[in-house]
Amino acid sequence: MEFFKIRHDIPFMRHALVLNVISLLTFLAAVFFLVTRGLHLSVEFTGGTLVEVSYTQSADLEAIRGGIARLGYQDVQVQNFGTARDVLIRLPVQKGVSSAQQSEKVIQALCVDVGGTLQADPSQSGKKICKAAADVEPLTLRRSEFVGPQVGDELALDGLKALAFVVGGIMIYLALRFEWKFAVAAIIANLHDVIIILGFFAFFQWEFSLPVLAAVLAVLGYSVNESVVIFDRIRENFRRLRKMDTVGIIDNAITSTISRTIITHGSTQIMVLSMLLFGGPTLHYFALALTIGILFGIYSSVFVAAAIAMWLGVKREDLIKSGGAKRETDPNDPNAGAVV
Repeated sequence: MEFFKIRHDIPFMRHALVLNVISLLTFLAAVFFLVTRGLHLSVEFTGGTLVEVSYTQSADLEAIRGGIARLGYQDVQVQNFGTARDVLIRLPVQKGVSSAQQSEKVIQALCVDVGGTLQADPSQSGKKICKAAADVEPLTLRRSEFVGPQVGDELALDGLKALAFVVGGIMIYLALRFEWKFAVAAIIANLHDVIIILGFFAFFQWEFSLPVLAAVLAVLGYSVNESVVIFDRIRENFRRLRKMDTVGIIDNAITSTISRTIITHGSTQIMVLSMLLFGGPTLHYFALALTIGILFGIYSSVFVAAAIAMWLGVKREDLIKSGGAKRETDPNDPNAGAVV
């Protein structure tokens, strides 16, 4: 399917040097912010208190966030857990405050918000419950537990391992399917996208959580898909456009896939933007990471991956084994590539 057809190749590679210098500066800025400011890690990585609360009616997450914010917590994750009445709250570590004290303060604030009071439970010594009018419990504390920083360190290490496995798998796949120069070009472009996403999170100090890590890994796979499409068209062009130079072949490959790029990336971006705008705080940073990654993934596939492959000296002999000669054809000829 094509929304439009471009009959003349766009000279993308003519501007590759200038655009790659901009990419390099952006990449270095992202690395600088990662080193100097670091990532604002969530409770999963730094440790904290998990509090699970059950309401008798559907929970108002915004009201819960507001009540907890009045206690002085800035970075609190509040989300439904199982049903609309069950809520999971993640609290960051506070110096000098125990996990039990944190959970009691939160339950007391939530209890007041629903018109109740926190009272001692006569059936269990030391436990407190929320009581409202007519001796009703509007909310119940299901569990409260402390997540130590050692768990966060393990998650961070596992995340780095996952990233390394994804990068290694992509390089092996591209080296086997195409050629090592394409593998190097694609992985540099993909890491360019990942570092820039992390740079945004470091600069703005957005919370980096497990869903954001999942979004980063998703961007790696999504970005390499666009690179593979362009590389496949470059290989095809080398076979059928015998007299065209490498720059012309790359420009033709990118131009001929523009319609597909607009359709796939445009539809994906619309879906991700809907999550960003209407998904609420739970999906906000996950969708934000995907939005940044998709935008830079389009750019890097064209102006980073293809350009690096060109500068590494990819040529017809790298991709075509000895065999029957192909005649040069018009790129728009449906019978292109016939053996002579």
